[in-house]
Amino acid sequence: MSTEHERVDVRGVVSFVAIAYLPAWLLTLPLWLTGEGLSWTYAPVVLFAMMFMPAVAALVVGKWISPQPKLLRSVGITNPGGIKKWWPHVLIAWLGPPLAMLLALLVGYLLGTYHADWTGFSGLAEQSGTGVIGAEQQTSPGTLALIQIAQILGVGWLQVIPALGEELGWRGYLVQALLPLGQPGAFLTSGVLWGLWHAPVLILGFNYPTVPIVVSFIMMVCFCVLVGTLLGWLRLTTRSVWPAAIAHGFLNSAAGLAVVFSQAGHPVDNASVGLLSWTGWIVLGLLILVLLMLGKLPVHLPVEKTGISRGVRRLSRR
Repeated sequence: MSTEHERVDVRGVVSFVAIAYLPAWLLTLPLWLTGEGLSWTYAPVVLFAMMFMPAVAALVVGKWISPQPKLLRSVGITNPGGIKKWWPHVLIAWLGPPLAMLLALLVGYLLGTYHADWTGFSGLAEQSGTGVIGAEQQTSPGTLALIQIAQILGVGWLQVIPALGEELGWRGYLVQALLPLGQPGAFLTSGVLWGLWHAPVLILGFNYPTVPIVVSFIMMVCFCVLVGTLLGWLRLTTRSVWPAAIAHGFLNSAAGLAVVFSQAGHPVDNASVGLLSWTGWIVLGLLILVLLMLGKLPVHLPVEKTGISRGVRRLSRR
């Protein structure tokens, strides 16, 4: 495990970036060659496989390029103290992203960028095609909204699986490897690299299809730096990658809330609505500020003391 008092393992970091980027970018080739882009039938499979490339990179670097004596612990799959160390943060990782998304929607509503129907769910009904057909009423918008919210909070656990693929790399390995830069430097650098990693699909319209490509790059990097800081906090404070993976999974799942509370006739645009938008960055920035004010950031990393030789623990007489 790298600390803020060591030097960055340049060979390991550069190798990680190369392995995380190149195979992931090569996986997107069918999206280009078919000419169908993100509308291609197998595009979800490509995106799913792409998410595991950072994990592959972290494990390859830790196993063969910059070997770690405890590989699983170095990337946060295991941690000192086990699950007892991090399980209290599961509630934050589970409910935090949906609550943050709701706050982002509220900020967007107050600033006029989000047209909401908080109780009628007309946008959800419009997208789902519910309404009166002849004399028969289909499922009510309220019921649809409850089902959608239940899916976000429940089925969202399935999103944790591909999210773990990313988190093992970006937070599990890279944030740790960049700690010699200081925690702000580690969060900033890893966030920028994470954002640019999305380049091939951003060009195809992923997340920001309504803005110019250059703007989508800038917006994705800003989002990744902000949310990466919060995920990095979870990673460092628990010394485990699992809470960060859970939070990442529910962050992806919570995106559906924008449609649930939308107003009919106003399609959701990630460039101006939700956590991916500038209004969402306000919420993410405030959350980081709260952690700073509470003294939770920077994370106070424990210093592991060793005895005269490896495996010998220094005992205190006090």
